[in-house]
Amino acid sequence: MIARTWLGVTPGDKADAYLTYLNRTGVKSCLETRGNLGVYVLRRRVEDRAEFLFISLWESAEAIRRFAGPEIDVAVYYPEDREFLLEMKPRVEHFEVLVGPQPPALARQPLRLPRSVRGLL
Repeated sequence: MIARTWLGVTPGDKADAYLTYLNRTGVKSCLETRGNLGVYVLRRRVEDRAEFLFISLWESAEAIRRFAGPEIDVAVYYPEDREFLLEMKPRVEHFEVLVGPQPPALARQPLRLPRSVRGLL
């Protein structure tokens, strides 16, 4: 699984309106893209600003391409983003997910322990 992360900053008084807009645009678009495994939007207020950390989870780089286009490290922006964001960062970051909640399909699978461990139980 791959986590795609982006950080955006708005004026504090636009934070709630931006979250509503973000749900209609980026969140919706990610969730509608085949291969997306979920989205997290985190927010923290710092003085007179609000920082948004957008984390989308993907099954593969190919799935990210379906959302972002051929250059997956390029940020995806929507028409009204300029009305909210203080800066338009051109790039995003990708991380390999090593530990996290199991997707429901994996959670239903029986746990298979190595033979060396089975004898200890």
